Amino acid sequence: MATLRTGLVIAGAYADKVRRVLFAQLRDKVKSGEISNSEVARAAGELNRLLFDILVNRLNIDKGDVVRITVDYDIQDGTIQWVLDTLQVQAWKRMPDEDVANAVRSSLSQAEEIMSGAIEFQAEKLGSTDTGDIVYGIAYQGRRVGALLVTPIDEGKAVVRGAVSEPTPLVLKKTIIEYEGDLDEHIRNNITSIMGEAANAERREAEKIIREITALIEVEEEEYQLEEE
Repeated sequence: MATLRTGLVIAGAYADKVRRVLFAQLRDKVKSGEISNSEVARAAGELNRLLFDILVNRLNIDKGDVVRITVDYDIQDGTIQWVLDTLQVQAWKRMPDEDVANAVRSSLSQAEEIMSGAIEFQAEKLGSTDTGDIVYGIAYQGRRVGALLVTPIDEGKAVVRGAVSEPTPLVLKKTIIEYEGDLDEHIRNNITSIMGEAANAERREAEKIIREITALIEVEEEEYQLEEE
């Protein structure tokens, strides 16, 4: 059994810290072939989803608050298994320790559902570019957490790419989707399954992609305002 310890970290960076620590601890096992890079990334993403539920949904932790996370894990047949009854979360915020402990217990009672269930996203069209690309904002539990760039290529086909920063950072590389009927309706109705093809990533990578996509709309709006003037 091994233990993952994040040390003190600002809440806005805990997901990246979990990922980096786990990869550092298992570097030799990855090199030896005992475990794969994709399994390490999967396990980090799985834990980060649970931590998001605890820190954001239940404790309302702000990104500037400080947290420290400790949890044990085992490796069996090339798979990382979190020992969730060892999970300890410390949060430096103006709230009683009992409130934190209650939030952890409450989240752990739904741990399997939270960690393995599909992340339910919502999509909202933000605008289009002169080249025909369509930009969507991606929301999770009412919060804007990402962006999706959609490029129609043929009748019933489009290329999508995007990213989200929460509840765990995910990056969707260029993927071709097929659809029937209205493209906008397809994106809104299927955003959860579309982002289900995304891979776990570091937060800074996801946020960089989100900025790049949303900047396309900002540029279009700035050019339009200049024309109006």
